[in-house]
Amino acid sequence: MKKRNLQTNPCWSSKDLGEPLPLSPHAVSVALPRWQDVVDYENKDPGCLSSLKAIYPRFGFNPLIAELANKSLKFHDESNKSSWPYPNIATAASAQNHCQRVNPDCQIKIKDFLGVKCLIVDEENTASAKAFWQHTGLGLSSREAAIALGKEAKPSIDDGQKARNELCNRLANLYNCKRNLVLLHRSGMAALNTTLNAIREIRGNRRILQVGFPYVDVLKLPQVIYQGSDLLVETSLAQFKRELEERDPAALIIEIPSNPLLQCVDLISISELAHKQNIPVIVDDTIGSPINIDVTPFADVIFSSLTKSFAGRGDILAGSVVISPYSKWKNELAEIIPNVALSTLSDSDAIELETTSRDIIYRLRKLNNACLRLKEKLETKKEISKVRYPNDCKNFNSLLKPGGGYGCLLSFELKGGLEESKRVYDRLRVCKGPSLGTNFTLVCPYVLLAHYKELQWAEECGVSSHLLRVSVGLENQDDLWQRFDSAIKNNK
Repeated sequence: MKKRNLQTNPCWSSKDLGEPLPLSPHAVSVALPRWQDVVDYENKDPGCLSSLKAIYPRFGFNPLIAELANKSLKFHDESNKSSWPYPNIATAASAQNHCQRVNPDCQIKIKDFLGVKCLIVDEENTASAKAFWQHTGLGLSSREAAIALGKEAKPSIDDGQKARNELCNRLANLYNCKRNLVLLHRSGMAALNTTLNAIREIRGNRRILQVGFPYVDVLKLPQVIYQGSDLLVETSLAQFKRELEERDPAALIIEIPSNPLLQCVDLISISELAHKQNIPVIVDDTIGSPINIDVTPFADVIFSSLTKSFAGRGDILAGSVVISPYSKWKNELAEIIPNVALSTLSDSDAIELETTSRDIIYRLRKLNNACLRLKEKLETKKEISKVRYPNDCKNFNSLLKPGGGYGCLLSFELKGGLEESKRVYDRLRVCKGPSLGTNFTLVCPYVLLAHYKELQWAEECGVSSHLLRVSVGLENQDDLWQRFDSAIKNNK
């Protein structure tokens, strides 16, 4: 695949529609350079979809996975069905069980192809298979697909295990915990899936309670795959205490900070109330990062998408679960979680992740500084009505580590509303597409991508559909500012 420096030569114009971001066969993002491209993508416009050379892995099939899935259907003479490749029988069987819970009469089977377990599903039940694939993040990785297809060499098991050990030690150091409290997963959602399995073992089939506006699949996983969940977007501590007493949820899920508003609930007070009622607290610190904040005294389990800032490249799907050394359930969770985990990070993905995450502390601090500087400059623009960033959130600051910063993510709204957002988005000379934490700047109209079919609900939760989310990269900061300044200026 042809090399392209996305910091100096970004995929930002109409001719770049569908380019993988980065230019890698394993890219987790795809260029949607115009506002209309995002709308067409969400509306499944054939012209737009046919232009895509990549897609966010849980929202669709990477081309390598699509090739393997299509070949499996031809091999098994099942061309009128869909195929969902999984890394082992446990993950495929879990997907099968979900589809059969939704529809006990569904036609579904697991068949082997090139050493991959493929869930073969009839057309009527493909939606259930797709939901499981998206929400759980348990599917085959693109590197595993490339190896199965003979397009990439298979690494040694020893090299894979060595990489996983290095990664677990690295994470244990960041979280200041023992190595046995860290477990790797094939995505952030797979990490949450394991956590929910463990919580169910401890707390039974109670509903989950989510606090603060959540990432879309963190909301959907317990709702669609597990026993259900409820959402509290904004509430006082007194009201929250009443809600806890009335609902007695299996656990709380809290994102620190929230995406895309980048604000925090009062984790310290909420955790104290929850623990008094014997309710575990699950924290997603993907955006906050253990380099910037310490949530271990207040969380029982921390899960994270290592796909984002930890990897930094944008072409590795991975996740982690960390059991808090302070949790009253520490020993119980440490015994249960490895037993309910259905898979681990593959050898090839672990090797790549170990290499690229070696500079995580240095790189994230650079991203912290770059994002703060862009935030301060954006606030000087009269065209902008609001810039959102965690540095003005007292709850986030209460979790800040010495020397910690505020992450690589900000969002902003324009005074001109929807039409101004479209204009600025189309003019911005940076890469545009989903995901975050890459070493190149990445912008998207986040709410359209995450909540296109529920925009009114998002608005009711205080999240504007014309908000622009920015993941700041490692570009020259003056050059990056000039690009934003030029796009925001209305020269008409």
